[in-house]
Amino acid sequence: MYQVKRRRKLRKLLRGADAILITNESNVRYLTGFTGDSAYLIVTSGGDEAAVLISDPRYEEQIEEQCPGLATHIRKPSELLLPVTCKLLKRMDVSKLVVEANSMTLSMFDQLQEAKFGELIRGRAEVELLRAIKDADEVKLIRRAVDIAERAFISMRAQMRPNMTELEFAHELEHTMRKLGADGCAFDPIVAVGPRAALPHAEPGTNQLSENPFVLIDWGATVDGYRSDLTRVLTTSRIPAKICEAYEAVLTAQLAAIDVLRPGVTGCEVDAVVRETLAGYGMEKRFNHGLGHGIGLDIHEAPRMGKNFPTPVEAGMVVTVEPGVYYPGLGGIRIEDDVLITESGAEVLSSLPKEFDANIQTLLS
Repeated sequence: MYQVKRRRKLRKLLRGADAILITNESNVRYLTGFTGDSAYLIVTSGGDEAAVLISDPRYEEQIEEQCPGLATHIRKPSELLLPVTCKLLKRMDVSKLVVEANSMTLSMFDQLQEAKFGELIRGRAEVELLRAIKDADEVKLIRRAVDIAERAFISMRAQMRPNMTELEFAHELEHTMRKLGADGCAFDPIVAVGPRAALPHAEPGTNQLSENPFVLIDWGATVDGYRSDLTRVLTTSRIPAKICEAYEAVLTAQLAAIDVLRPGVTGCEVDAVVRETLAGYGMEKRFNHGLGHGIGLDIHEAPRMGKNFPTPVEAGMVVTVEPGVYYPGLGGIRIEDDVLITESGAEVLSSLPKEFDANIQTLLS
């Protein structure tokens, strides 16, 4: 069972502590398979099954289905989660506890200190480091999320009308992904017509597809909790020369980045390749965000790729590669794919064409 293996790997990272308290919901899911909320997990330094999931009666049957064999502590409806956890830690005689500093509030940390059951050790994103390298089951789910996102996009291209708004496109895209088997969107889709494409995180509005000659679409699907993240730009009529040149520059830069991706290459080295390529077009200053990020149970997770990320990538990581060029008031171009780092290089999981001519779209009359 994948979750047992993951907990076994986590125990090796406890640095002499008696246990680690998992409070991040995505991390709880990764280590147990439990998809509910309002739950903590204690993983001790003991044997393979030395873990306890703390939840409430609403999820008792669900936990039995999703986490067979996992020890549980079901609190009463009148009991609060953290105080119950503190009592349980005392009963387990935990004297050194690792806590998830990245997801724990100051109030939670104070309550744990006030319980005085032992020493608190601030965690170093132990679970997130494990999650960065996907196992075979996770890669399979991400592939499915990519496939559904692509099929939905192809379906939506065939339905584009001049009077369709950004919001209508986004809503129909989500509906289509759900019909194809997705849990839902990986994040709120970005659909940005013309000048609004200069906003990397533009929110869909009432602009119609026919109002400008191009539209940027950034979207993804979620399948059993795992996500995809893609971006394409469709042109619906003749576009400004500067945007056409930006398209060429971004595509060239993205292909160059993917070409150098392999185990041992750092995020900042890949980012430098992109910026050097864009500099050849005089557009390096128009790229104003990170190059990419890991995807999995969260849409943004380790590793990161950008100027300030010197950590090497490793085989099994799945990252986005998404350079962009933006001109305020005119528009922007971003091209994004999901890439699996392999033992010898990289595999692009997405297959939608990226060439300019392949993304010319005629609007339905």
